[in-house]
Amino acid sequence: MKFYNSVGPNPRVVTLFMAEKGIELPEVTVDLRGGENRRAPYAVDVNPAGQTPALALDDGSVLTEITAICEYLEERFPEPALIGTTAEERANTRMWTRRVDLKICEPLTNGFRFAEGLPLFESRMRCLPEAAAGLKAVAQDGIRWLDPLIAGRDFIAGDALTLADLMLFAFLDFGAGVGQPIDPAATNVTAWYDRMKARPSANSN
Repeated sequence: MKFYNSVGPNPRVVTLFMAEKGIELPEVTVDLRGGENRRAPYAVDVNPAGQTPALALDDGSVLTEITAICEYLEERFPEPALIGTTAEERANTRMWTRRVDLKICEPLTNGFRFAEGLPLFESRMRCLPEAAAGLKAVAQDGIRWLDPLIAGRDFIAGDALTLADLMLFAFLDFGAGVGQPIDPAATNVTAWYDRMKARPSANSN
């Protein structure tokens, strides 16, 4: 297998996932800032969507989309389980992963793309600068929605670290560096974020 990595929160979700599992794979760094991901050969032979990350499998096929890559790695390397060991655990992880993605990660990322990231992204995708402030507010609404739901527990989906934690952490850590810090009033999310930031995986990539 071979992992196509780059800057940005999406690839970081997978690198965090691999670090927590102790997976080491050959890696190719894609120059996202330089637009390598939008040109051949990457955009032809690896990912026609022109996005990172991607995982080339031993049979020559390529997986893209972070949840699909992590699901595959979970099946290939089941220990420690980061999605679940039972149908109920896996469903719960997927539910929370989807919730944080839709409510927080997506609006946070597009808020950046349409504002601070506009010079980089306006030639690559349809950007809506007029929507940036609203999207950033939607992400903060999502954080405030999540805050009371995780009171009294260590992780997003319950008592164990899961993909939901790794996804949210990668995006909130990115947000903190691009002018979208966590609302200090969200004390449970802030405490969770600090615990995640102290994990060895957070400092391994």
